[in-house]
Amino acid sequence: MGSRTVGWWRRRAAALLLAAAVVFAAAAAADSGEAGRATEQHSERISGSAGDVLEDNPVGRLKVFIYDLPRKYNKKMVTKDPRCLNHMFAAEIFMHRFLLSSAVRTLKPKEADWFYTPVYTTCDLTPAGLPLPFKSPRVMRSAIQYISHKWPFWNRTDGADHFFVVPHDFGACFHYQEEKAIERGILPLLQRATLVQTFGQENHVCLKEGSITIPPYAPPQKMQAHLIPPDTPRSIFVYFRGLFYDTGNDPEGGYYARGARASLWENFKNNPLFDISTDHPPTYYEDMQRAVFCLCPLGWAPWSPRLVEAVVFGCIPVIIADDIVLPFADAIPWEEIGVFVEEKDVPKLDTILTSMPIDDILRKQRLLANPSMKQAMLFPQPAQPRDAFHQILNGLARKLPHPEGVYLQPGDKRLNWTAGPVGDLKAW
Repeated sequence: MGSRTVGWWRRRAAALLLAAAVVFAAAAAADSGEAGRATEQHSERISGSAGDVLEDNPVGRLKVFIYDLPRKYNKKMVTKDPRCLNHMFAAEIFMHRFLLSSAVRTLKPKEADWFYTPVYTTCDLTPAGLPLPFKSPRVMRSAIQYISHKWPFWNRTDGADHFFVVPHDFGACFHYQEEKAIERGILPLLQRATLVQTFGQENHVCLKEGSITIPPYAPPQKMQAHLIPPDTPRSIFVYFRGLFYDTGNDPEGGYYARGARASLWENFKNNPLFDISTDHPPTYYEDMQRAVFCLCPLGWAPWSPRLVEAVVFGCIPVIIADDIVLPFADAIPWEEIGVFVEEKDVPKLDTILTSMPIDDILRKQRLLANPSMKQAMLFPQPAQPRDAFHQILNGLARKLPHPEGVYLQPGDKRLNWTAGPVGDLKAW
């Protein structure tokens, strides 16, 4: 890059960051207590979406029966490896804990609208703390066999009034590499159940119709501990920390993130507007609060905790993942709060972001300031109104009543218990 070009970028960066500072100051004015117009400017609602639907109360709209499974399917796994409580797949654990004391729980299965099977399929970790999906199908099959033999409720619908939390990279396809996940497909025994999963991509074999897409787990207490003063200027224009290449699993390059992350690095590693690196500094959360835009590119899967972190910290998420289905998409106005960039357009990302009108940036920041927006992305302990737990229940409530077709006639079976890879049929 020539000196003239570098000089132009520096001048452009200075101008844009000055504009961003003006935007942030307008929002911070409301935090300082200025009344009337300043307060309206700070936070904005979208009727029927970020305001009304996110604030729905699911209590009284559904009842959930929780199967009492042997500890080997859940609690014993956490006792064996407590790291399961802290990784981005931990929603399956905290959803179980939430439901045990939730007002929607019923101890009378005959009055239940939904049946929940608490099985922790991601709590089998490598020494590095990454989930191994290879036992997951066997664990899930074993749990379903158990409930179908002990209770009559699975057999009357083949699971159509049951839901499962499956937070793997590609949900119930149970593999972290897309090609192999597609080859496997969704576990056959889950074909009629409702899946609550982090993975979401349109027209993909690993996302069945009727699934509820949720945010990955990000530790609320840890993020709370890293909050900085709200009047801190946003002095970083574009921010990203993470891998650009995965040489261990993709030595030839181009497959990981479908090449989008590699393109980010090659095009913008020397661009003064872009603070991007593989380093993960101890000030990571603070830096996101100092940034205007936070990049949320796909990795092996289209989702990551960066999306949660960006929303919570008021950093406009730049979503680079073609056809992604985002968490609670029927309630959160993602088109209004984020920026969507097609993977093929990554080389033009600088132009896309620097061309955004400052009024558009200001409005996205106002929407991100909506407390309901942030709360919907989190799984706090204890649970709080309008959090991700309640959004999942809202999603289940909106699917009621079940259509008559979910109940099978005597002797009618819809599922093939012997379908799937031979390895999945082994006992667990």
